[in-house]
Amino acid sequence: MYLLPRTCSFSLAVVQLRVSKIKADNLGRAQKLVKEAAGQGAKVVVLPECFNSPYGTGFFAEYAEKIPGESTRVLSEAARDCGVYLVGGSIPEKDGGKLYNTCSVFGPDGKLLVKHRKIHLFDIDVPGKIRFQESETLSPGNRLSMFETPFCKVGVGICYDIRFAELAHIYAKKGCQLLVYPGAFNMTTGPAHWELLQRGRAVDNQVYVATASPARDESASYVAWGHSSVVNPWGEVISKAGPEESVVYADIDLQYLADVRQQIPITTQRRNDLYSVNSVQEG
Repeated sequence: MYLLPRTCSFSLAVVQLRVSKIKADNLGRAQKLVKEAAGQGAKVVVLPECFNSPYGTGFFAEYAEKIPGESTRVLSEAARDCGVYLVGGSIPEKDGGKLYNTCSVFGPDGKLLVKHRKIHLFDIDVPGKIRFQESETLSPGNRLSMFETPFCKVGVGICYDIRFAELAHIYAKKGCQLLVYPGAFNMTTGPAHWELLQRGRAVDNQVYVATASPARDESASYVAWGHSSVVNPWGEVISKAGPEESVVYADIDLQYLADVRQQIPITTQRRNDLYSVNSVQEG
Protein backbone atom coordinates (compact mmCIF):
# COMPACT_ATOMS: atom_id res chain seq x y z
CA MET A 1 0.00 0.00 0.00
CA TYR A 2 1.47 3.35 -1.06
CA LEU A 3 0.87 6.59 0.78
CA LEU A 4 -0.68 9.27 -1.38
CA PRO A 5 1.63 12.22 -2.09
CA ARG A 6 1.15 15.61 -0.50
CA THR A 7 -0.17 17.08 -3.75
CA CYS A 8 -1.37 14.63 -6.37
CA SER A 9 -0.32 16.50 -9.51
CA PHE A 10 1.58 19.54 -10.73
CA SER A 11 2.74 21.06 -14.00
CA LEU A 12 6.35 20.69 -15.12
CA ALA A 13 7.96 22.74 -17.90
CA VAL A 14 11.12 21.84 -19.80
CA VAL A 15 12.87 24.71 -21.58
CA GLN A 16 14.80 23.76 -24.71
CA LEU A 17 16.89 26.91 -25.06
CA ARG A 18 18.79 28.07 -28.12
CA VAL A 19 22.30 28.70 -26.78
CA SER A 20 24.63 31.22 -28.45
CA LYS A 21 28.14 32.46 -27.75
CA ILE A 22 26.74 35.61 -26.12
CA LYS A 23 26.17 34.86 -22.44
CA ALA A 24 23.92 37.88 -21.82
CA ASP A 25 21.58 36.77 -24.61
CA ASN A 26 21.41 33.24 -23.19
CA LEU A 27 20.57 34.54 -19.73
CA GLY A 28 17.96 36.95 -21.09
CA ARG A 29 16.21 34.27 -23.16
CA ALA A 30 16.28 31.84 -20.25
CA GLN A 31 14.60 34.43 -18.02
CA LYS A 32 11.97 35.11 -20.66
CA LEU A 33 11.14 31.44 -21.18
CA VAL A 34 11.00 30.69 -17.45
CA LYS A 35 8.50 33.54 -17.13
CA GLU A 36 6.53 32.14 -20.06
CA ALA A 37 6.45 28.69 -18.44
CA ALA A 38 5.30 30.09 -15.10
CA GLY A 39 2.57 32.01 -16.92
CA GLN A 40 1.33 28.67 -18.27
CA GLY A 41 1.05 27.30 -14.74
CA ALA A 42 4.33 25.42 -14.39
CA LYS A 43 5.44 24.88 -10.79
CA VAL A 44 8.79 23.27 -11.66
CA VAL A 45 10.88 24.52 -14.60
CA VAL A 46 13.99 22.80 -16.01
CA LEU A 47 16.68 24.49 -18.13
CA PRO A 48 19.23 22.65 -20.33
CA GLU A 49 22.81 21.61 -19.71
CA CYS A 50 25.30 24.43 -20.38
CA PHE A 51 22.47 26.92 -20.88
CA ASN A 52 24.70 29.99 -20.49
CA SER A 53 27.53 28.92 -22.79
CA PRO A 54 28.31 26.82 -25.83
CA TYR A 55 29.06 23.20 -24.92
CA GLY A 56 32.68 22.24 -25.48
CA THR A 57 35.98 21.81 -23.68
CA GLY A 58 37.25 24.95 -25.40
CA PHE A 59 34.47 27.06 -23.88
CA PHE A 60 34.26 25.86 -20.28
CA ALA A 61 37.10 27.97 -18.83
CA GLU A 62 36.06 31.10 -20.73
CA TYR A 63 32.44 30.99 -19.56
CA ALA A 64 33.04 29.59 -16.07
CA GLU A 65 31.73 31.46 -13.03
CA LYS A 66 31.81 31.12 -9.31
CA ILE A 67 28.56 30.26 -7.55
CA PRO A 68 27.00 32.63 -6.64
CA GLY A 69 27.78 34.62 -9.76
CA GLU A 70 26.16 36.32 -12.72
CA SER A 71 24.22 33.35 -14.07
CA THR A 72 23.04 31.99 -10.72
CA ARG A 73 21.87 35.48 -9.68
CA VAL A 74 19.70 35.52 -12.80
CA LEU A 75 18.34 32.07 -11.92
CA SER A 76 17.62 33.09 -8.34
CA GLU A 77 15.74 36.19 -9.47
CA ALA A 78 13.76 34.27 -12.08
CA ALA A 79 12.72 31.62 -9.55
CA ARG A 80 11.69 34.26 -7.02
CA ASP A 81 9.92 36.55 -9.49
CA CYS A 82 8.00 33.67 -11.06
CA GLY A 83 7.40 31.69 -7.84
CA VAL A 84 8.71 28.42 -9.29
CA TYR A 85 11.19 25.68 -8.45
CA LEU A 86 13.89 26.29 -11.05
CA VAL A 87 16.34 23.57 -12.04
CA GLY A 88 19.02 25.77 -13.55
CA GLY A 89 20.29 23.44 -16.25
CA SER A 90 24.03 23.63 -15.80
CA ILE A 91 26.86 26.11 -16.14
CA PRO A 92 30.64 25.78 -16.09
CA GLU A 93 31.57 26.48 -12.46
CA LYS A 94 35.01 27.49 -11.22
CA ASP A 95 35.97 26.74 -7.65
CA GLY A 96 39.32 26.16 -5.95
CA GLY A 97 41.25 26.10 -9.21
CA LYS A 98 38.98 23.45 -10.73
CA LEU A 99 36.11 23.52 -13.23
CA TYR A 100 32.84 21.66 -12.80
CA ASN A 101 29.66 21.15 -14.83
CA THR A 102 27.16 22.31 -12.23
CA CYS A 103 23.38 22.47 -11.86
CA SER A 104 21.97 24.92 -9.30
CA VAL A 105 18.37 24.54 -8.12
CA PHE A 106 16.43 27.46 -6.66
CA GLY A 107 13.17 27.57 -4.72
CA PRO A 108 10.25 30.00 -5.22
CA ASP A 109 11.86 32.30 -2.65
CA GLY A 110 15.01 32.53 -4.77
CA LYS A 111 17.16 30.57 -2.32
CA LEU A 112 19.64 27.94 -3.48
CA LEU A 113 18.31 24.47 -2.60
CA VAL A 114 21.03 22.23 -4.00
CA LYS A 115 24.11 22.36 -6.24
CA HIS A 116 24.78 19.24 -8.31
CA ARG A 117 28.19 18.82 -9.89
CA LYS A 118 28.09 16.32 -12.75
CA ILE A 119 29.24 13.02 -11.26
CA HIS A 120 30.10 11.08 -14.41
CA LEU A 121 32.22 12.98 -16.92
CA PHE A 122 31.44 12.57 -20.61
CA ASP A 123 34.51 10.79 -21.97
CA ILE A 124 33.66 8.81 -25.09
CA ASP A 125 35.31 7.80 -28.36
CA VAL A 126 33.12 6.41 -31.13
CA PRO A 127 35.51 5.96 -34.08
CA GLY A 128 34.57 7.97 -37.15
CA LYS A 129 31.70 9.69 -35.34
CA ILE A 130 32.52 11.52 -32.12
CA ARG A 131 35.26 11.86 -29.56
CA PHE A 132 34.68 14.03 -26.48
CA GLN A 133 36.65 14.18 -23.24
CA GLU A 134 35.13 16.36 -20.53
CA SER A 135 37.89 15.24 -18.18
CA GLU A 136 40.41 17.25 -20.21
CA THR A 137 39.05 20.37 -18.49
CA LEU A 138 36.39 19.38 -15.93
CA SER A 139 36.51 17.66 -12.55
CA PRO A 140 33.72 15.32 -11.38
CA GLY A 141 31.34 16.01 -8.53
CA ASN A 142 31.18 13.58 -5.63
CA ARG A 143 27.71 13.99 -4.13
CA LEU A 144 24.16 12.90 -4.84
CA SER A 145 21.72 15.78 -5.18
CA MET A 146 18.06 15.81 -4.17
CA PHE A 147 15.61 18.51 -3.16
CA GLU A 148 12.15 18.64 -1.63
CA THR A 149 9.09 20.40 -3.05
CA PRO A 150 5.50 20.51 -1.76
CA PHE A 151 4.72 18.03 -4.54
CA CYS A 152 7.45 15.38 -4.35
CA LYS A 153 11.14 14.79 -3.83
CA VAL A 154 13.33 15.34 -6.90
CA GLY A 155 16.68 13.78 -7.85
CA VAL A 156 19.15 15.64 -10.07
CA GLY A 157 21.64 14.34 -12.63
CA ILE A 158 23.40 15.92 -15.60
CA CYS A 159 23.50 14.34 -19.07
CA TYR A 160 25.97 11.41 -18.88
CA ASP A 161 24.74 10.70 -15.33
CA ILE A 162 21.59 9.23 -16.90
CA ARG A 163 23.59 6.28 -18.27
CA PHE A 164 24.26 5.04 -14.74
CA ALA A 165 21.20 3.13 -13.56
CA GLU A 166 22.59 2.87 -10.04
CA LEU A 167 22.25 6.63 -9.47
CA ALA A 168 18.61 6.67 -10.53
CA HIS A 169 17.88 3.59 -8.41
CA ILE A 170 19.40 5.20 -5.31
CA TYR A 171 17.38 8.37 -5.89
CA ALA A 172 14.20 6.30 -6.12
CA LYS A 173 15.16 4.35 -2.97
CA LYS A 174 15.54 7.67 -1.18
CA GLY A 175 12.01 8.68 -2.13
CA CYS A 176 12.43 10.67 -5.34
CA GLN A 177 9.42 10.45 -7.65
CA LEU A 178 10.81 12.76 -10.33
CA LEU A 179 14.32 12.64 -11.81
CA VAL A 180 15.59 15.60 -13.83
CA TYR A 181 18.54 15.46 -16.21
CA PRO A 182 19.65 18.60 -18.03
CA GLY A 183 21.62 17.06 -20.89
CA ALA A 184 23.16 17.68 -24.30
CA PHE A 185 23.29 14.41 -26.22
CA ASN A 186 24.73 14.75 -29.72
CA MET A 187 23.81 13.65 -33.23
CA THR A 188 25.41 10.22 -32.70
CA THR A 189 24.25 9.26 -29.20
CA GLY A 190 21.00 11.26 -29.34
CA PRO A 191 19.06 9.24 -31.92
CA ALA A 192 20.48 5.98 -30.53
CA HIS A 193 20.15 6.35 -26.77
CA TRP A 194 18.47 9.61 -25.59
CA GLU A 195 14.89 8.40 -25.40
CA LEU A 196 15.86 4.81 -24.62
CA LEU A 197 17.77 5.82 -21.48
CA GLN A 198 14.97 8.08 -20.24
CA ARG A 199 12.38 5.36 -20.66
CA GLY A 200 14.68 2.82 -19.04
CA ARG A 201 15.28 4.95 -15.95
CA ALA A 202 11.56 5.67 -15.67
CA VAL A 203 10.45 2.02 -15.97
CA ASP A 204 13.26 0.63 -13.79
CA ASN A 205 12.31 2.90 -10.92
CA GLN A 206 8.64 3.69 -11.63
CA VAL A 207 9.32 7.44 -11.57
CA TYR A 208 8.85 10.41 -13.87
CA VAL A 209 11.97 11.41 -15.83
CA ALA A 210 12.47 14.83 -17.42
CA THR A 211 15.34 15.85 -19.68
CA ALA A 212 16.25 19.34 -20.94
CA SER A 213 18.51 19.68 -23.96
CA PRO A 214 19.78 22.81 -25.68
CA ALA A 215 18.03 23.45 -28.99
CA ARG A 216 19.87 22.14 -32.04
CA ASP A 217 22.29 24.55 -33.72
CA GLU A 218 23.76 23.02 -36.85
CA SER A 219 26.48 25.70 -36.95
CA ALA A 220 27.82 24.88 -33.47
CA SER A 221 31.03 22.93 -32.91
CA TYR A 222 28.97 20.47 -30.81
CA VAL A 223 25.50 19.87 -32.26
CA ALA A 224 22.90 18.95 -29.63
CA TRP A 225 20.20 16.42 -30.49
CA GLY A 226 17.40 18.37 -28.80
CA HIS A 227 14.14 16.47 -28.23
CA SER A 228 13.78 17.39 -24.54
CA SER A 229 11.24 15.00 -23.05
CA VAL A 230 9.15 13.88 -20.10
CA VAL A 231 8.54 10.17 -19.51
CA ASN A 232 5.99 8.71 -17.10
CA PRO A 233 6.45 5.73 -14.72
CA TRP A 234 4.97 3.38 -17.32
CA GLY A 235 7.77 4.34 -19.71
CA GLU A 236 5.60 6.41 -22.03
CA VAL A 237 6.91 9.67 -23.52
CA ILE A 238 4.19 12.10 -22.51
CA SER A 239 5.83 15.30 -23.77
CA LYS A 240 8.59 15.85 -26.31
CA ALA A 241 10.17 18.78 -28.11
CA GLY A 242 11.52 18.81 -31.64
CA PRO A 243 15.01 20.11 -32.40
CA GLU A 244 14.13 23.82 -32.20
CA GLU A 245 13.87 26.21 -29.23
CA SER A 246 10.63 25.55 -27.37
CA VAL A 247 9.00 24.94 -24.00
CA VAL A 248 7.22 21.63 -23.42
CA TYR A 249 4.85 20.87 -20.57
CA ALA A 250 3.74 17.76 -18.72
CA ASP A 251 1.38 16.96 -15.88
CA ILE A 252 3.24 15.06 -13.17
CA ASP A 253 0.49 12.86 -11.75
CA LEU A 254 1.66 11.30 -8.50
CA GLN A 255 -1.55 9.31 -8.04
CA TYR A 256 -0.79 7.63 -11.37
CA LEU A 257 2.74 6.89 -10.10
CA ALA A 258 1.27 5.29 -6.97
CA ASP A 259 -1.12 3.24 -9.11
CA VAL A 260 1.71 1.93 -11.31
CA ARG A 261 3.70 0.91 -8.23
CA GLN A 262 0.70 -0.89 -6.81
CA GLN A 263 -0.06 -2.71 -10.08
CA ILE A 264 3.55 -3.85 -10.60
CA PRO A 265 5.04 -3.83 -7.07
CA ILE A 266 8.73 -4.26 -7.90
CA THR A 267 9.75 -2.17 -4.89
CA THR A 268 8.43 -4.77 -2.47
CA GLN A 269 9.44 -7.69 -4.67
CA ARG A 270 13.17 -6.90 -4.82
CA ARG A 271 15.38 -9.67 -3.45
CA ASN A 272 17.38 -7.54 -1.02
CA ASP A 273 18.65 -10.76 0.49
CA LEU A 274 20.49 -11.46 -2.79
CA TYR A 275 21.54 -8.05 -4.12
CA SER A 276 21.65 -4.38 -3.19
CA VAL A 277 22.60 -0.97 -4.60
CA ASN A 278 23.69 1.55 -1.96
CA SER A 279 25.29 4.99 -1.91
CA VAL A 280 28.79 5.35 -0.46
CA GLN A 281 28.85 9.17 -0.44
CA GLU A 282 25.64 10.76 0.80
CA GLY A 283 24.28 13.94 -0.77
